[in-house]
Amino acid sequence: MAITTANFKNGMCIMHDGKRWVIIEFQHVKPGKGAAFVRTKLKELESGRVVEYTFRAGEKFDDVRVENKTMQYLYNDGGTYYFMDTTSYDQVELDGDFVGDARQWLQENDEVQILTADGDYIGVEPPMFVELEVTETEPGFKGDTVQGGNKPATLETGAVVQVPMFVNIGDKLKIDTRDGRYVTRV
Repeated sequence: MAITTANFKNGMCIMHDGKRWVIIEFQHVKPGKGAAFVRTKLKELESGRVVEYTFRAGEKFDDVRVENKTMQYLYNDGGTYYFMDTTSYDQVELDGDFVGDARQWLQENDEVQILTADGDYIGVEPPMFVELEVTETEPGFKGDTVQGGNKPATLETGAVVQVPMFVNIGDKLKIDTRDGRYVTRV
């Protein structure tokens, strides 16, 4: 199906120059004189690189059908990550580089969203919030308060996040996977 720049939405997937791109952000611009145009920031699905493009208003593109599949993360053997489709029980093997930053939030048996475009796997989305245990951090000192400062903490998956001074080894934390931010102790 063909779409135009007037149909752009954040998160939409389009074909441009023979590649699939996700629209991260866009802005319609109508200058005082001259033709209107659309300034966009696009992420290429295959490589993950982000570029800025400017299109003429009304330019046409092919729409790419993107679907989310709920899958369960089973385990990894170092370089390969194994997922199971929760409806068909089919197993999928994905390379660690493909899983990318999402791997720092994955725990066995977590349900994740695997994005597909035209039948190809294009990305892994971890749960929005995860609960992980602190395995390594500096000890807090007497007198440290919530307003204190932050310190780095290593979580059971290997991810390193900034946490308040009162957090200790063994604490279970709720983390926002979108930006790697500490939310609260559990």
